[in-house]
Amino acid sequence: MRIILLGPPGSGKGTQGDLIAKAYGFPRISTGDLLRKAVQEGTPLGRDAAAEMNRGGLVPDSIVLTLVRERIFEPDCRDGYILDGFPRTIAQAEAIEALDPSRPEIVIAIDVPEEELVRRMEGRRACVRCGMVYNLEVRKPGREGVCDGCGSALIQRPDDRPEVVRERLKVYAEKTEPLIAYYSEKKTLRRVDGSIDIETTFGYVRAALDAVVKGARGAGART
Repeated sequence: MRIILLGPPGSGKGTQGDLIAKAYGFPRISTGDLLRKAVQEGTPLGRDAAAEMNRGGLVPDSIVLTLVRERIFEPDCRDGYILDGFPRTIAQAEAIEALDPSRPEIVIAIDVPEEELVRRMEGRRACVRCGMVYNLEVRKPGREGVCDGCGSALIQRPDDRPEVVRERLKVYAEKTEPLIAYYSEKKTLRRVDGSIDIETTFGYVRAALDAVVKGARGAGART
């Protein structure tokens, strides 16, 4: 099974992806995490990606596809995987289908109003060491400015600044929203309200997934 999470920055894709991973046993693959790891490690791909990420633009497809290709063919993805932050364009959607064409697929689009997204991301903080993400309103650390997991400092990432967030939302609208029509035409799209509480949103997500995942497993298809 290939589960694709669509939604603008701050819509809760990561949170919902983690809940899906726990419920169904599929690993969550975040292209944001893959890119940040490459940047932190100073790899050639990471250096090329850093400038675009800090401006709020889209990282070139060639970089993202290389990272995704390596990840989806690791052993833990054999039965299925969750893509968070990829694809972002129709070209990327076609590329992932070409890379792994035999999997059943479902796409969950998480809808949240723009002003709510900006407010959420202004309050987001990330650990400088382990990358764990917090929110000053809904997921506070136990101690202000300190990661609960490893005790390192929490920072506001450059791409979470309000001016960058609005640019990211503009890019999303221009480049990624056409995917809604693309997947709707394929009849693989399900839309959920991401402006409500996390548990209720996940209830809608799970309802959308259950029939598809169970149907694929019941038919003996490769998930």
